[in-house]
Amino acid sequence: MPTFYLTRKEHFNAAHRLFNPSWSKEKNDAVFGKCANENWHGHNFELFVTVKGSPHPDTGFIVDAKLLSSIIKEHIVDVLDHRNLNMDVPFMQGKLCSIENLVHAIWHQLEPHIPKEVALHCIKLVETPRIFVEYFGK
Repeated sequence: MPTFYLTRKEHFNAAHRLFNPSWSKEKNDAVFGKCANENWHGHNFELFVTVKGSPHPDTGFIVDAKLLSSIIKEHIVDVLDHRNLNMDVPFMQGKLCSIENLVHAIWHQLEPHIPKEVALHCIKLVETPRIFVEYFGK
């Protein structure tokens, strides 16, 4: 049976600050620039969640896209949307709030809830029109 990849795109807005508390303000400013702003900064994030699997003979779907959307909404979008990622999101507590760390944390939040008939293949998070990260769980 062939393997197919289905991607669901979701959106959320959130603020964060890139800041290493073990560094001086000057070093943080030198490394992170404007992203170390003490008053935070925000992004309009685009989240792409890709699962892989084989179509079910009764539906032709690898997974119900509405179900996938509701899982992403419940476990990710509702938790992150209009939040301060550094302060308001339990699964980001104690972590440097880079897009790489955020994508890794999103993967681990989603993976246990993905329906058994498919596998989580990739998380892609677009932070700006020119910056995005992809994670394949390895």
